[in-house]
Amino acid sequence: MAAPEAWRARSCWFCEVAAATTMEATSREAAPAKSSASGPSAPPALFELCGRAVSAHMGVLESGVWALPGPILQSILPLLNIYYLERIEETALKKGLSTQAIWRRLWDELMKTRPSSLESVTCWRAKFMEAFFSHVLRGTIDVSSDRRLCDQRFSPLLHSSRHVRQLTICNMLQGATELVAEPNRRVLETLASSLHTLKFRHLLFSDVAAQQSLRQLLHQLIHHGAVNQVSLYSWPVPESALFILILTMSAGFWQPGPGGPPCRLCGEVSRGRAPSRDEGSLLLGSRRPRRDAAERCAAALMATRRKNEAKQVPRAVPATRVTRRSTQESLTAGGTDPKRELHPPATSQEAPGTRRPPSAPAATSSASASSSTSSSKRAPASSAPQPKPLKRFKRAVGKKGARTRQGSGAESEDLYDFVFIVAGEKEDGEEMEIGEVACGALDGSDPSCLGLPALDASQRFRSISTLELFTVPLSTEAALTLCHLLSSWVSLESLTLSYNGLGSNIFRLLDSLRALSGQAGCRLRALHLSDLFSPLPILELTRAIVRALPLLRVLSIRVDHPSQRDNPAVPGNAGPPSHIIGDEEIPENCLEQLEMGFPRGAQPAPLLCSVLKASGSLQQLSLDSATFASPQDFGLVLQTLKEYNLALKRLSFHDMNLADCQSEVLFLLQNLTLQEITFSFCRLFEKRPAQFLPEMVAAMKGNSTLKGLRLPGNRLGNAGLLALADVFSEDSSSSLCQLDISSNCIKPDGLLEFAKRLERWGRGAFGHLRLFQNWLDQDAVTAREAIRRLRATCHVVSDSWDSSQAFADYVSTM
Repeated sequence: MAAPEAWRARSCWFCEVAAATTMEATSREAAPAKSSASGPSAPPALFELCGRAVSAHMGVLESGVWALPGPILQSILPLLNIYYLERIEETALKKGLSTQAIWRRLWDELMKTRPSSLESVTCWRAKFMEAFFSHVLRGTIDVSSDRRLCDQRFSPLLHSSRHVRQLTICNMLQGATELVAEPNRRVLETLASSLHTLKFRHLLFSDVAAQQSLRQLLHQLIHHGAVNQVSLYSWPVPESALFILILTMSAGFWQPGPGGPPCRLCGEVSRGRAPSRDEGSLLLGSRRPRRDAAERCAAALMATRRKNEAKQVPRAVPATRVTRRSTQESLTAGGTDPKRELHPPATSQEAPGTRRPPSAPAATSSASASSSTSSSKRAPASSAPQPKPLKRFKRAVGKKGARTRQGSGAESEDLYDFVFIVAGEKEDGEEMEIGEVACGALDGSDPSCLGLPALDASQRFRSISTLELFTVPLSTEAALTLCHLLSSWVSLESLTLSYNGLGSNIFRLLDSLRALSGQAGCRLRALHLSDLFSPLPILELTRAIVRALPLLRVLSIRVDHPSQRDNPAVPGNAGPPSHIIGDEEIPENCLEQLEMGFPRGAQPAPLLCSVLKASGSLQQLSLDSATFASPQDFGLVLQTLKEYNLALKRLSFHDMNLADCQSEVLFLLQNLTLQEITFSFCRLFEKRPAQFLPEMVAAMKGNSTLKGLRLPGNRLGNAGLLALADVFSEDSSSSLCQLDISSNCIKPDGLLEFAKRLERWGRGAFGHLRLFQNWLDQDAVTAREAIRRLRATCHVVSDSWDSSQAFADYVSTM
């Protein structure tokens, strides 16, 4: 009897609260009704008035409301604001109540956006709170405009922060300064434990203060938090300092900004320790005084000259190599007078043969920077043609260096505080190209040759596991930094580089990936690479990647245009290094998924076969826009798959002309290891459809392992669809359960006849049928009847598509 008595007590308590607040609530509702021009509205129900009153006094009544019986609580839930609705979630679940419908209605009414059709929302509460956090942070929503969002007892940011799994920072880093502010310390601490993905979209140039705030934010969320993925989208003109800051912080490097507060989470011990040999010696150079970028590069060149002259090793090199004359020209092109003494650290000695002008006093680093800038303006143009890599370096130094000095006003606020480049070690006597000089690959040069000071005072922290760069053009400076970070980024598991304009920097990327693969504990298992151009043909590039990363599991590579030198090389350049495009056999690798998007033009089948032969664990293969010289070459690829890729389960072809490869298609359909085959826009039935369709159906009827067949965009038509229906006949041993016949010029009457044949043969539900972009709008009644009959057999997915857009296809099939 105790439970019923408790239930009656709580019900009586609710009635008492209702009775005490009814008169007050009724007077508030009646006041606007009297002044309404449209006349008095219907008075709200007594229970609703009581519920509103209870919702308004939840600060006092919260514990009592939690104890209410389920039927009463269910009616109160829609009246609560988002803060108490979120707090009561656990109690509601224990009573068998769901708040998902309430959160969905709040999304529709307040966010006023429709989720993507591809998105499957599993928790509307988390989705609403995450979007609410972002809107409040950016100031795009007014919490005081709706009573469901406004409550003085709660902080909108703090209350919703624990639901944020993905945060997007846009434009000029809006929100970064607010999050690192002292009043939002608890918000940032909560984000550090809940946030997993950090995205940057449409970034613009930012000031030093905003970058300092972002530096602290990334340190908290990545180094001391749970963020494991950083993605950058649509940044047409990346700011080098900001981009390199994001990269280095994502890789786990941390150095407090100039004048910034120390991190209280690091502790005094970690703040004072120097990087150990195993984590820092490979990446960080020796400490050097900061100087102007052009002066640093010139100092590196002069250091090389001194070393070579001291060894007295005479070398005669072509005009495109580094000589004494080309060094002088490069110094002049870099904006530095070669006759002016460049002051190295105080312990170094003057180079032999250099003269110090009598009027040039000893200058500080700041004075030398301004002197270098003025000297670059007065320096005459070199009469000899300058190679393009050197010109690019000159522009980068001039613009970025000038902006750094003007924006910060002091050397201690250099925007490149987070950038480091370790010079490549060269053997004695090895010749170096001008491009290598511009990129800092000098023997004995300063790691800051590109204007990027070494970070010998930085510390190594936790780093992310997924890095994605979408439509972010990479300059030589940014590409070098990325490649150097990658060479030791052992925690990285997935890398996506999409349309970054790498050009010849792809060779540096391959070298860094090879170095990463040799590191103990390398976790890189997925690589997605796409670009407009590539200096290597796509198959040679694929071979190079597979050789560099034998432990890779997923490789997706796409090149839109044929291999060309989009960035002309230095005259006399011998081309790609031999170790990248070697002819040796590819060692056995661990590839499980391979996706390739080809440019136009015939592809050499033997190169593709060499990759397939080395990928014995391959389970999924996708070829997009692949063209072979003859059907025999395509047959060679298929035969290789049959012999060497016994674990292959999914095979996809997209935008390939297979009209002349019908025998090869039949060979595939008879493969008893494949579970899913896709022929998307492959012109399968363009030639001999009357003879090919029966052969295709016969092959499918005898295949008991094939589960999915996708045929979008092949102009199947009504006749082809009816022929395909025979796959599900009584004498068929097919196990097909997924069929995609989208964009196949199918009309309602043909679809209806297809449905009737399935009913006649009595086949049970066979899974999914996709009907997108067919001509079903020509007879809506017949189409609805056909879909109704099909839904008794399978799950139908269709759309309302205007077939008038396909007039050209209609004419071609008449």
